[in-house]
Amino acid sequence: MLKKIIVTGGDGRFAQELKKTKSRYKFIFRSKKQFNVLSIKSIKKNLKNFKPDCVLHLAGLSRPMSIHDKDINKSIDLNIIGTSNLVKVCNENQIKIIFFSTSYLYPGKKGNYSETDPLLPWNNYGWSKMGAESAVQMYKNSLIIRACMTEKPFLHKSAFGNVKSNFIFHDNFAKIFLKTLNKRGVINIGGKSQTIFQFAKKFNSNVKKIKSNGEFPLKMDMSLKKINKILKK
Repeated sequence: MLKKIIVTGGDGRFAQELKKTKSRYKFIFRSKKQFNVLSIKSIKKNLKNFKPDCVLHLAGLSRPMSIHDKDINKSIDLNIIGTSNLVKVCNENQIKIIFFSTSYLYPGKKGNYSETDPLLPWNNYGWSKMGAESAVQMYKNSLIIRACMTEKPFLHKSAFGNVKSNFIFHDNFAKIFLKTLNKRGVINIGGKSQTIFQFAKKFNSNVKKIKSNGEFPLKMDMSLKKINKILKK
């Protein structure tokens, strides 16, 4: 049973929401400066000082999505190399790692993707996360969360009416996530399958419906059978 969990990227959006969520676990939130995943020395120092049972790896590069095309070196460093460094040190110390991946690893052509379906990222962000996942998958004392979540309130003025997804707000996501901490393997976590416009419209009646003309694949939604089974226990 996990008790003490150190969190990389502790100053990020989801980490801030996790701080507000009631939990029986002791989370130690470390900023990117305090816990530098590109420095083996920094990783080892944090694990030695705090002696965690687990590392929750939230640090990395996400938005804007264009940064993964404009600066692939930064994307590779922060998402692939940083995660690989962390896995190596966790392996040396036999400490569990929980890694936040993304639903963007699925091709987005058929929808209802299960954790065992073939992967084919459709943008560079997805590829950077798949590179990171490859390292985590090699270490069996690990949990990979393929996440689909967003900030509250919905920030955009328009939303795709022809793109199906599993968007859920950070606060609700955090409550579900806490039920998975002692699991291993891969788990999809998100909200119910619906178009992004349907999701956004519930919380912002002024959101404008637009169509994806190739910017996003149309069937990005995941199967949530595995997480739903966990939640029923």
